Amino acid sequence: MRRTLVSLPDGAWDAIDKELRPQLGNADSEIIRNIVLAYLIEKATC
Repeated sequence: MRRTLVSLPDGAWDAIDKELRPQLGNADSEIIRNIVLAYLIEKATC
């Protein structure tokens, strides 16, 4: 497993807090991990 530091602009965090936090998890790292995994799965099936 690798770890990385991710910085996002405030606008992205606002969208995450308002729309994605309840659906994708509670911890910031969990939410970012789920966003990346969903993106990769979507691209792999195209």
